[in-house]
Amino acid sequence: MAYLRNPVVAVWAALMLATCASTWWLSKDVFAPTVSAVAIILIAALKIRFVIGYFMELRTAPLPWRLVTDAWLLAVTGVILGIYLF
Repeated sequence: MAYLRNPVVAVWAALMLATCASTWWLSKDVFAPTVSAVAIILIAALKIRFVIGYFMELRTAPLPWRLVTDAWLLAVTGVILGIYLF
């Protein structure tokens, strides 16, 4: 049971919940399609941030590497959202 105290297990559980949110809850006709699509893109960006930080071990990397990956993620998400919305 010691593995349950590992932060990676909590991140994995958060990733699974985010997957459920983006595939089940947001794919229904509850929200407008644009709202759902933007929410799904933002959830995907959050999931990428978790994967980069915890599974690629960049959370303990030097600050310049973390800034580069965060800037890349922000730029790519912004471009995708910009193309989708305009």
